[in-house]
Amino acid sequence: MSEEKITPTASVGTSTQDSENRTEMGRRGFFKWLSLGWIAFAGATGGFFTVMIRFLFPNVLFEPPQTLKIGFPNDYATNTVDIRYKKSFNIWVVRDEESIFALSTVCTHLGCTPNWLRTEGKFKCPCHGSGFRMTGINFEGPAPRPLERYKVSLSNDGQILVDKTKSFKWEKGEWENSESFLVV
Repeated sequence: MSEEKITPTASVGTSTQDSENRTEMGRRGFFKWLSLGWIAFAGATGGFFTVMIRFLFPNVLFEPPQTLKIGFPNDYATNTVDIRYKKSFNIWVVRDEESIFALSTVCTHLGCTPNWLRTEGKFKCPCHGSGFRMTGINFEGPAPRPLERYKVSLSNDGQILVDKTKSFKWEKGEWENSESFLVV
């Protein structure tokens, strides 16, 4: 008989494969997941409160005042158009021989801003050539109707008060309304 040495052999499926398949979480793994959870919670909470604050305090666009004092009636010469308020308040102040009124600077065709041509005595729209007389009546170009007027009155201190929240349209017969002009 020969003496053979018998050595034990490793069986298939021993501890090396079991340790790879097992998902045992150690202390470090636990704290890693706990930290990630708290970071996600803090981010979600911060996002929520940011949205709520933006909701409670929205960004508001600045709009110029809709009611403004433009001076005393004697400040305006007869048969003139005052263009001081064209850029800041989108109005022209017109004084003819009988009244003072405020015209909108918005062309009734496509909303462009006409220019006052003093030498020609008319408003001329640079976009499509609409023309308006000093009174605001359209007479040339594609504009379908005259310019709009705004409410004009005298304030307690005697200054002219223009209220842009109330407009008057010629085609509706509203220019005859006593609030659309100020008798001087």
